[in-house]
Amino acid sequence: MKHYPFIIFYLFLNLFIYTFQGTIWVYIFCFILFSAVVVWGSFDIQLGYFVNSFTHKRTKNKEVALTFDDGPTEFTPKFLDILKENKIKATFFCIGKQIEKYPETFQRIIAEGHTIGNHTYSHSNNTGFLSTSKMIEEIQKCDEIMLKIENFKTDLYRPPFGVTNPNIAKAIKKTKKKSIGWNVRSLDTVITDEKKILRKVTKGLKIGSIILLHDTSEKTYNVLLELLLFLEREKYSTFTIDSIFKSKNNV
Repeated sequence: MKHYPFIIFYLFLNLFIYTFQGTIWVYIFCFILFSAVVVWGSFDIQLGYFVNSFTHKRTKNKEVALTFDDGPTEFTPKFLDILKENKIKATFFCIGKQIEKYPETFQRIIAEGHTIGNHTYSHSNNTGFLSTSKMIEEIQKCDEIMLKIENFKTDLYRPPFGVTNPNIAKAIKKTKKKSIGWNVRSLDTVITDEKKILRKVTKGLKIGSIILLHDTSEKTYNVLLELLLFLEREKYSTFTIDSIFKSKNNV
């Protein structure tokens, strides 16, 4: 875990308390400040505060990863069509409930050579408040559905919303998953303007970037069309998340 900035911050707080002789208001201020930092660490998966997540690939090649969360959905087949047309493999982090709803689409994702990751069974809005046992249940139930429908196993896991905390960290360890994050977040579920989404993705792109998208809307599909043209124009190739672990330089 990348705790060094937080250790420095902790030492700074102690120095601050010592300097101002530890009055009650100083303690209150420090408590609020420390709480804010912990919340920040919970919601920013790139910090690796609670879980050491893989957020990019160490590579010298001009390549990026396309990852899609929250599927399969009614829109996923269109995403698969355009990826197939462009001979591109992507990584899909699937929700168990959605796999149950669209089993044939899930099977198609696998059949066409894409990589699959676990994105919990229900993608609960209360993910950050679930107990360790409940988080384990969420992950394992998604695994069970993958096995039932396609006899498929994966050790890749992406935390819903990118939220991590001690309970989630324990669940990831217990289920022996690798936590996968990103370093380019499209915010395609929040931003309505397709051009703004595309600009946000392309502006933050670097060699080895992992791009977070969602195969859940026509809007993101349109963004993907333009993004693929951009990648071709800029001579980017693509990689799937499992390739990170095939190189000793990325463990």
